Amino acid sequence: MFTCSDGALRRIQSTLAGLGLLATIATAAVAHEGHDHSAPPPAAVTTNHPRVTAQSDAYELVGVLRGDRLGIYLDRFASNEPVKIAKMAVTIGDEEAQAEAAPDGTYTVTSPKFADDGPLELIFAVTAPSGHDLLIGTLQLPGKPVAAAPAPARSSPLQVLQNAPTVRLGSIEVATPYVIAGVALALGFLLGLAARSRRRLVPVAGLALVVLVVSTAYAFAHEGHDHGADAAKAALPAGDAPRRLRDGTVFVPKPSQRLLNVRTTVTKPEEAQKAVSLIGRVIADPNRSGLVQSINGGRIIAPENGLPRLGQAVRKGDVMALVEQAVPQADRTTLSERVGEIEQEIAVAETKLKRVRQLSNRGVAPPSQVTDAEIELEGLRRRREIVRQTRIEAEVLRAPIDGTIAAARVVAGQVVASQDIVFQIVDPKGLWVEALVYGEIDPAKVTGASATAVDGTPLKLAFQGFSKALQQQATVVQFAVENPPGNLSVGSPVTVFAQNGASVRDIIMPRDAVVRGANGEAVVWRHTDPERFEARPVRTEPFDATRLVIRAGVGEGERIVIRGSELINQIR
Repeated sequence: MFTCSDGALRRIQSTLAGLGLLATIATAAVAHEGHDHSAPPPAAVTTNHPRVTAQSDAYELVGVLRGDRLGIYLDRFASNEPVKIAKMAVTIGDEEAQAEAAPDGTYTVTSPKFADDGPLELIFAVTAPSGHDLLIGTLQLPGKPVAAAPAPARSSPLQVLQNAPTVRLGSIEVATPYVIAGVALALGFLLGLAARSRRRLVPVAGLALVVLVVSTAYAFAHEGHDHGADAAKAALPAGDAPRRLRDGTVFVPKPSQRLLNVRTTVTKPEEAQKAVSLIGRVIADPNRSGLVQSINGGRIIAPENGLPRLGQAVRKGDVMALVEQAVPQADRTTLSERVGEIEQEIAVAETKLKRVRQLSNRGVAPPSQVTDAEIELEGLRRRREIVRQTRIEAEVLRAPIDGTIAAARVVAGQVVASQDIVFQIVDPKGLWVEALVYGEIDPAKVTGASATAVDGTPLKLAFQGFSKALQQQATVVQFAVENPPGNLSVGSPVTVFAQNGASVRDIIMPRDAVVRGANGEAVVWRHTDPERFEARPVRTEPFDATRLVIRAGVGEGERIVIRGSELINQIR
């Protein structure tokens, strides 16, 4: 009989208990039916209605089968624009039918063959003003409904153990993993008794753990208790609504594309010049704007037609306002004294004229003296009127140019100084843009420019000149706005895109084509299939007010969405 130390017995005991536990757990963890750890398959589009698609260099076609009627959507391949004026002959098997045009721009064709089984080849002969073409596609018909065979139930760990090899012990069959586990635990228990160590509870703990694992296997999925039913109920059939697929692409059916007005373009390299963005503001053309100011100042008096309002059109020379000049009290006293002196002289002149006329009638004085006295009296009267008018006549303010009232800062009775701006007149067709350049470009080498208003309105600019004196450590550059929109106002901030760089050959896209993805990066949507779109990260640079230069992320010949990108980006 061999002997062994207590430590060695405890190690053998632990090894046997672990072997029993490992045998039980490993058997329950075997990959069963319906449990596959391989990579998931690519996302597939599931719709309620069978579809047929066909493409050519000119057209893109999608047909949706509803009952015995096939609805056809015909678009231009490059732009995704619907083709609403066309004639279409559809060959269905060995029969040919004419598709009927619908008011909404679609086409429909009906055939009893759509109720058959199996795939059906269709040939579409398109005759349109934009060109003739022949498209071929295959329609997978749903056929007659067939009762689906019940799916195999998911094997539980208990079922795995039941299917394992068995060993017959008398009249009882026991699974091999249970036999191994029982023998190992029994040996461990006996060795524990032999060792008579302080840790007598180790075999009992190992046995309890094995029982716990087996009980868990029973509780995981026993007969009449299947957790897969709820998941099956939640997996509703996918419809024809737009949705984002598991691989990140977006399914947008043709009806939704037309509702969202989705448009695409085929990318091709173009000559592009590097541009920089500048901060600017709208100013008035100095040759087509003016200010209305008072020379001496005074109190505002409204003219007969009233003070002009904002936005009112005026003509050069129109009376804008009257200014009652303010006369100091000392000047008023001087004027009063001067008027009194003139009136006294007038009285003396009138008496003299009366006496001279009497002498002239008697023949004592010559007629020339009468004439001199009359002239002297008339001169004094004119001097009196001039002094009186100097005291009460108001200054007339007139429009210096034709234009529109852009600013009106006065009301009747208001006192203004000689430097105050009473009215500002601007010609809406004569607006400039002033921008500051902090060394980004050489103003003398600007070859072209454009701008974007606050509301996104693009502005075409023509370079006018730049200053030689720095303003806030920047060079002032001025551009003329060609055909400015009616809602553009003086003082509005704008973003100027000035082209001043080497010309390169790259892809130019509209700004609306680039949107922000979920992670904040710039992306464009590529039209991969007739009803599928894929997000593509890109690197861009400014080109002008309405376009961007795609430096990376898009290749030549790809179909990119240029209208409706923001709406596709919001589909979840």
